[in-house]
Amino acid sequence: MADYIPPVGFHFKVEFLGIETKKNDHQFQSVSGLSIDLETEEIAEGGENRFKHKIPVRTKFPNLVLKRGMLIDSGVITWCREALEDFTFKPIDISVSLLVKDGESSATPIQTWNIAHAYPVKWSVGDFNAEENKLVIETLEIAYNYFKIL
Repeated sequence: MADYIPPVGFHFKVEFLGIETKKNDHQFQSVSGLSIDLETEEIAEGGENRFKHKIPVRTKFPNLVLKRGMLIDSGVITWCREALEDFTFKPIDISVSLLVKDGESSATPIQTWNIAHAYPVKWSVGDFNAEENKLVIETLEIAYNYFKIL
């Protein structure tokens, strides 16, 4: 039997550092885009026809995508609207923490991703449909420079 049990992915928290947030601004349904890609450049060597050399160039980070039930009074959405509607960008840091329950009502972060220099690039609201009974989901897409894992 293995002693290690991998953590669950449904207990997490998102914190926006540097803007005024409201009570439920840290609650999200899903977070995606925490990945790193390494760009490479191919170099052909004269006389070598079997392969090309692949040289690492730089890392690339996709946009962070956050989804949640729509909030009417949200500091995060105010920050997004200022950027997208008024073209007033205020890059901030974002912290995404994977949590583990350590008691009746408290949780401890077991891993945290610190996202640097983040700003919104897209905000969308799910479709309205009178034939369906579902929550209105808002999606935030956020560009950033890089992240560090703590």
